[in-house]
Amino acid sequence: MTKEVMVSIRGLQFDQEMDSEEIETIQWGQYYKKNDTHYIIYDELMEGCDEPTRNIIKFKEHEMNLTKRGTVNVYMVFEENKKNMTSYLTPYGSILIGLDTSRVTFTEEEKEISVNVDYALEVNYEYLADCRIEMHIRPKDGEGINLLS
Repeated sequence: MTKEVMVSIRGLQFDQEMDSEEIETIQWGQYYKKNDTHYIIYDELMEGCDEPTRNIIKFKEHEMNLTKRGTVNVYMVFEENKKNMTSYLTPYGSILIGLDTSRVTFTEEEKEISVNVDYALEVNYEYLADCRIEMHIRPKDGEGINLLS
């Protein structure tokens, strides 16, 4: 069953001097679960762009995948205790990024699912920062929808 949800995503990035930068976005999207895998789909309008970028987030125990299609295109795989490389395609060119994931966890409650991912980010084989993604998925109306059903 697909459900209308509010998706809150907060990204934290810590550089070598332990300074942090935070980005947060709240989007409306669709949630469903199939064969113990959770799916979140939403469109994001990026600053300075006319067309939305489709985001598909898929997660299960110890793994999260993010696909972006539109102004930017990327398929990012976060697997606990593994490093994955991918090309991040932007209108300005391609960037090679590495995702060295140390932790992927999620908790399911009646009215909220929380996902946490910790990883080291590399750009063109150079360490850039330690990062964290914190995601919260809640029913759109906040009342009466059980995400677990």
